[in-house]
Amino acid sequence: MSTFQKLRKEERETRKSLIVDAAMDLFSQKEFHKIGMRDIAKRAGISAAAIYRYFPSRDDVFVEALVRHMQVVEDLYEEKVKEGNTSLEDLALGSVDYLLQNESVFQMMGHFMITGQIQPKALDRYNAMQRRFLNILEKVNSQIEISNNNRLVTHAIYASIVGVVMAFKNYPGRSPDEIRRHIYRLVQIVSNVFSTGRIPENLQNLPAKEIAGAAEKDG
Repeated sequence: MSTFQKLRKEERETRKSLIVDAAMDLFSQKEFHKIGMRDIAKRAGISAAAIYRYFPSRDDVFVEALVRHMQVVEDLYEEKVKEGNTSLEDLALGSVDYLLQNESVFQMMGHFMITGQIQPKALDRYNAMQRRFLNILEKVNSQIEISNNNRLVTHAIYASIVGVVMAFKNYPGRSPDEIRRHIYRLVQIVSNVFSTGRIPENLQNLPAKEIAGAAEKDG
C-alpha cells in the first residue's frame, strides 16, 4: 500500500469514527426511530449526500457504533479467558456493568433485539459481534463446575443475563442504586445456578424488605 493510499484509508476511518461518534451522541438524546441520516450527517459536520459514502444506511451506522463499543468488552474478557482469570459470574457482572454505564449501547442493543429489523450488511456485522461474545461465554462455560459445553446452554445463559437488565433497568419506583443492587443480585443468582447448580448462600434467605427495596417505602 502506497503512502497516499494509507493516508486515504486513515482519513476514511477518521471520518467514519466522526460519524459513529455523532450517531452515539444523538442516540443519547433522542429515540432511535427519530434519528435519520440527515441528523447524523449534520451532527458530524458533513453533507447528507456524503454520509452515504461511508455507511449505506442508518442501521449500518448504529451497528458499527455498537460493534465498536462491544469490542472493548470482548477484547477485555477474551484476554482474561485466555489467562484463566475470569468466572461466569465475573463475565456476567462485567457485562451488566458496561450496559448500565453506557445507556446508548443498551438502547441500541435493545432496539435490534426487539425489532429484529436490520439491513443485511449491518446484520452480518451484528451477528459476528454476537457470535464472538457467545464464543467467549462458551469458553467460560466449559470451565465451570457443572460444565455443559453446549451452544444451546450458552444461549440460555446469554439470554438470562441480558433479560435481567432489560426487565429491571427501568424498574418503576426504584432509585438507580436500588436498581443496580437488584440487577447484580439477580445476575449473581443466574450465573451461580448455571455454574454450580446452587443459589449463593448470601442470597438464599433475603428478607422481603431487602428484595422489594423502594416498594416498601411506598407502603
